Amino acid sequence: MIAIVHSSKLHGAVKATRSKSVMQRACAAALLAGGETRLIDPGTAEDDQAAIAVIQALGASVKKLDDESLLISSHGINLNKHVTIHCGESGLSLRMFVPIAALIPNHIAVNGRGSLLNRPQHFFEEVLPQLHVEISSNHGFLPINLKGPLVPQTITIDGSLSSQFLTGLLMAYSGAGATDVSIHVNGLVSRPYIDLTLSVMEKFGLPVPNNSNYQLFTFKKSKALVKPAARSYEVEGDWSGAAFLLVAGALAGDITIEGINPASFQADRQILSLAGLAEIKITAFDNSLSIQASSVKAFEFDATDCPDLFPPLTTLAVFANGISRIKGVNRLTHKESNRGLALVKEFSKLGASVIIENDYLVIRGQDQITGGEVSSHHDHRIAMALAVAGLRAAHPVVIENAEAVGKSYPSFYSHLQSLGASVSLSSH
Repeated sequence: MIAIVHSSKLHGAVKATRSKSVMQRACAAALLAGGETRLIDPGTAEDDQAAIAVIQALGASVKKLDDESLLISSHGINLNKHVTIHCGESGLSLRMFVPIAALIPNHIAVNGRGSLLNRPQHFFEEVLPQLHVEISSNHGFLPINLKGPLVPQTITIDGSLSSQFLTGLLMAYSGAGATDVSIHVNGLVSRPYIDLTLSVMEKFGLPVPNNSNYQLFTFKKSKALVKPAARSYEVEGDWSGAAFLLVAGALAGDITIEGINPASFQADRQILSLAGLAEIKITAFDNSLSIQASSVKAFEFDATDCPDLFPPLTTLAVFANGISRIKGVNRLTHKESNRGLALVKEFSKLGASVIIENDYLVIRGQDQITGGEVSSHHDHRIAMALAVAGLRAAHPVVIENAEAVGKSYPSFYSHLQSLGASVSLSSH
């Protein structure tokens, strides 16, 4: 699909898409906690659908109710058969569900598609054998074959590649009823995502480990939790997607983002602190944000713990007054694309000045870009960053493989259109 974005002024209100980070964790917690869970306002992105498919393969039943909520029924991880799980293109689903699936005392086949096939998974081969799990892979890449059951042990892991591996282990240890064991973590990145994981575990009644400065997670013997026969959980708005709308409002008009929690555990909520640095006119309410068109000030920001903010912040910096520097480019190598290089390549096509210096993305701001033909690199966040940039381009921005937004934000283009953006979509 091709999306063509013309220079536009925005005005109005839109409801934030649901958080796939929260949705996928809730699916895993519902599977492990057992009983019935009603997921209110569930996500519909491709990664959300991947998580639903995985928990169904692992024994849960999922039913869509009349009010669009989902009813998940689970008896926990107790299958006694060969299992195949397919994680789509979701890195979180893969890294979270592999340890959970390894709780099953049988053979498990794990696969995915697209960019996930090119993302290294050596972590599992290094760690899971320490937990009594047999594992083989395609030289550190998918497909993966496992045989459990996983037995929690005190181990030390490397947390510098992604926090998602730790999320999977914490969930699996909790599901296995781990006691008197610890996970030592070296160099953990994206700490807010672990806060989110622990919060979801707690809300679903799963045993939560003690967290000692994100370096030691200890499961102690605790009283048996009384789990309700049924629970409800509302999936909150997505800060990763809302960041693009926030930038769009700052650059092109006065808008309101509804259904977004300023007190969320999501890592990308950090864009609120950046908004102050960049002097964006923004007001946060209990469940919404109001953004006014702003004269954006150049900024320096460390996005190491919130790397998904790189694409929207790059768009913002392109139109800032001065030179902006965003730290953490090294975190972008193994995303849906090599995201740092993709940002440099595509924004350069639009007449912007974006370069990489060591671990920094350095952007020289300007009032307007030229426009032109660009590619999403099949990366949802690159597609959205380029589309928002098109709101301030002298000529249309034409985005190839624009359908990539479906991975996290299927309604992105229609939301821009509802706010007044001139966006046309075509199959060629």
